[in-house]
Amino acid sequence: MPHPASSVRFAVVGDIHVTKDSAGKLRAFFAQASDAADALLLCGDLTDYGTAEEAHVLVEELAAVKVPIVAVLGNHDYESGTPEVVVEALTHAGVKVLDGEACEIEGVGIAGAKGFAGGFGRGSLGAWGESVIKLFVKEAQQEAMKLESALAKLRTPHRIALLHYSPIAGTVAGEPVEIFPFLGSSRLEEPLLRYPVNAVFHGHAHRGTMEGRTINGVPVYNVAKPLLQRSRPDQPPFRLYEVPREEPQAEPEEQPAPGMPHAVTLP
Repeated sequence: MPHPASSVRFAVVGDIHVTKDSAGKLRAFFAQASDAADALLLCGDLTDYGTAEEAHVLVEELAAVKVPIVAVLGNHDYESGTPEVVVEALTHAGVKVLDGEACEIEGVGIAGAKGFAGGFGRGSLGAWGESVIKLFVKEAQQEAMKLESALAKLRTPHRIALLHYSPIAGTVAGEPVEIFPFLGSSRLEEPLLRYPVNAVFHGHAHRGTMEGRTINGVPVYNVAKPLLQRSRPDQPPFRLYEVPREEPQAEPEEQPAPGMPHAVTLP
């Protein structure tokens, strides 16, 4: 697809769940996403068990991508207890992995964090009772603080928030209600109410809903690859999102200092 000169186009997807048997099976998909966009954004669960072998396969498949790649990790990338091996492999391959950090792609700011569970609205788990419950809630609070810290670093007019867990209940609707508390947390929505963003992307909820909105109306997109494949079988399983490209500002003409005469040309 031709890239419009007036906008920056992002291809966004999560929950790829690369295994050791994925070698050679995803290059065409990644190449298609690369051809369609100016950058590729990955919303976690990039591997299935977070092993070094899976990370190596992932990097080999991503070699087909010729545009910048920005990613956050998901819970599956932590399964083996060594998320750092996934981060190291991706970073070595030139992927920018965000964990409470921010970056900029063609004038668009991107803030990223994994996020965490805990429930939504009145159903949010509180830090009360056993110490293990308090630790659980503390993890959710820390992930929300990471997102807020990343958003606070951005000075760009257009901004995107990248997560794995959902900040709203709307995009996990379709999953069994009993597991809603494990699919995201309203605590992740709080920074999005304080710092304006154009859009939020997350994965994790394979049977959720593709679109929703925060309390203040910011669009939230669930880009879990299984959800996109099932909901839009006639389209590639990634979401294309365009952000208006900022026009370069003209340099102001230099003015003479007060009291200094303008230059004149003598005959």
